[in-house]
Amino acid sequence: MTENKTIPEIYGTMVFNDRVMRERLPKDVYKAVHKTIENNSHLELDVANSVAAVMKEWAIEHGATHFTHWFQPMTGLTAEKHDGFISPEPDGTVIMDFSGKELVKGEPDASSFPSGGLRATFEARGYTAWDPSSPAFIKDGSLYIPTAFCSYGGEALDKKTPLLRSMTALNNEAVKVLNLIGLKDVTRVTATIGSEQEYFLVSKDLYKKRKDLLFTGRTLIGANAPKGQEMEDHYFGVLKPKVSAYMHDLDEELWKLGVPVKTKHNEVAPAQHELAPVFETANIAVDHNQLTMEVMKKVADKHNYACLLHEKPFEGINGSGKHNNWSLSTNTGINLLKPGKHPGENLPFLTFLVAVIAAVDEYADLLRVSVASPGNDHRLGGNEAPPAIISMFVGDELEHFLKSVEEGTVFSGEGKRQMEMGAEVLPHFTKDNTDRNRTSPFAFTGNKFEFRMPGSALSVANPNIFLNTAVAETLSHISAALAGTPEGEVREKLMAVLREMYIRHKRILFGGNGYTDEWVEEAARRGLDNLQSLPDAMPHWISEKSIDLLVKHGIFTEKEIFSRYDILLENYAKTIHIESLTMQDMVQKDFFEGLISYEKDLTQAAAQKASLLPGIGCAMEKTVIKALDTAADAIVAALEKLQADTETAEGKEDLLECAKYYQSVVLADMEALRAVVDGAEKMIPDDYLPYPTYSKLLFSLR
Repeated sequence: MTENKTIPEIYGTMVFNDRVMRERLPKDVYKAVHKTIENNSHLELDVANSVAAVMKEWAIEHGATHFTHWFQPMTGLTAEKHDGFISPEPDGTVIMDFSGKELVKGEPDASSFPSGGLRATFEARGYTAWDPSSPAFIKDGSLYIPTAFCSYGGEALDKKTPLLRSMTALNNEAVKVLNLIGLKDVTRVTATIGSEQEYFLVSKDLYKKRKDLLFTGRTLIGANAPKGQEMEDHYFGVLKPKVSAYMHDLDEELWKLGVPVKTKHNEVAPAQHELAPVFETANIAVDHNQLTMEVMKKVADKHNYACLLHEKPFEGINGSGKHNNWSLSTNTGINLLKPGKHPGENLPFLTFLVAVIAAVDEYADLLRVSVASPGNDHRLGGNEAPPAIISMFVGDELEHFLKSVEEGTVFSGEGKRQMEMGAEVLPHFTKDNTDRNRTSPFAFTGNKFEFRMPGSALSVANPNIFLNTAVAETLSHISAALAGTPEGEVREKLMAVLREMYIRHKRILFGGNGYTDEWVEEAARRGLDNLQSLPDAMPHWISEKSIDLLVKHGIFTEKEIFSRYDILLENYAKTIHIESLTMQDMVQKDFFEGLISYEKDLTQAAAQKASLLPGIGCAMEKTVIKALDTAADAIVAALEKLQADTETAEGKEDLLECAKYYQSVVLADMEALRAVVDGAEKMIPDDYLPYPTYSKLLFSLR
């Protein structure tokens, strides 16, 4: 630990958290802030001034000289503009000043961030607004204030604003239902998240020699190493000392920032690892995951590593995901997704289980949109990630339970059973009600749902916005059906509503292997969408059903929906365009350099061999040279096609048509070019290539 301090001593030391506020703020100010957070109410300026004064003094004590409004624009990254606390005095000195107005409002340039047409280039004004429910923190000598970001007209230009709106919508509908079914003391329901984060570590020195990793985050050419993940020896394997040192420092840095990271281990692919936190309130968890990704890269740099967060940085081995564990809890301490010992008698659990099933089925297309990205499209559907088809896994026990609901019979589940391992010395313990299904996109895992489709570089705001809103909608149907029902008849009416809802939406449940062709065929028979790419999914984002849902619950205006549609399509096209140009550059300048150099040396070696040993043939050299010549011809032809098709793509003005062309034509060209380049690379010794090969990248960590 830092300076021999224990974890409790360093945890949250750089966070202006509830403990700090309780200790430092006047009691009336603390109560006002706490009320704002609990009730989602506005904070008065006089209260903000008091908070700002205390926050400034605390930040300066911890070495801060600046403050920044930290927000999450539609770039997929975070943004920050730093202002000093200094305020010049007439006598040439300065004082350290920070007002409530500066705390609650900032003004970045809104025209320079993606807006999907909401802001013209000449319309620069935008605002950041303090989110008091997510604590401020200190990083790199600045006080970071989590904020929402909107345009001059009030339109959301970020991911926090709609997330907070979705949490409010879910809370309102959930409380309404719980009150109707008898839980009158519940006044708040909170969505909580635990986001598992997968990533790769590679040598920074090698990383710098790969243009594709530098510009795109993934390798665009590169033959597989002789060994990949087939030996299954990396998963949960012993941590290499330097990797362990990196993870240790990463834990410390995140603990100081109040990020409750708990689990770390090697993942399946070589050089791949995972980090997972404890559950937190949704918007704080999203903030912390964004912060985690930033700190991972920063700490990696100190250890001479590069941290790769792209969903598919290497071909032929697993890519990286970000499993979104999602649950719901009440202000009275109830986990609404915990079955308990007697799920058949747990009315809140049954209600919310069926509501989630209905939501995932009804809005599966929106959930697919929420995880769509150029990088994640490469990962979904492989034997490493869920398929692009949304389905749900609840396990045998809950399927039997739901079957009893459907048939109107009494559920007589066995409850948790004792694990028998056949060795008396081993301890006895109870096993879970259900196994896990790693091929399922949306799986029940005991007291929560695990949405396994998000990609490793993705902000988890998007999937939770849609999940919260979809569940809010199905809960609204339940409360509407129960409205006016006499108290003594609520249970009977509720069971009838849930039975009908389950029967209508049970098609989404699937417990088998999601990787098989048989499941693709079965899903089609069930009427489930198979949206394999972002361009396939995007029309569903602007469908009448989606717009009605999102506008009804106040998540987006119709204008905001169409702006994000444009942003996502434009980002997709730009991403593949950059990849295409980078690939062309690497092949023409880097790969051909190695190929030509090797052919030249082979030719000279063959000539020298023939002159020194006239009777000895040069069959080996001639065979390799011929193979390389043939490959070079194929590479030139594939390269010319990629160049021509990329130019064609640049001229397409319709965003969806352009994105589809990049997906169906340009990406296909890149795959064809890669195939012949990688085939040739296998014949060329590593020393001739000006970039590091897969063997070096994946197996260089010590």
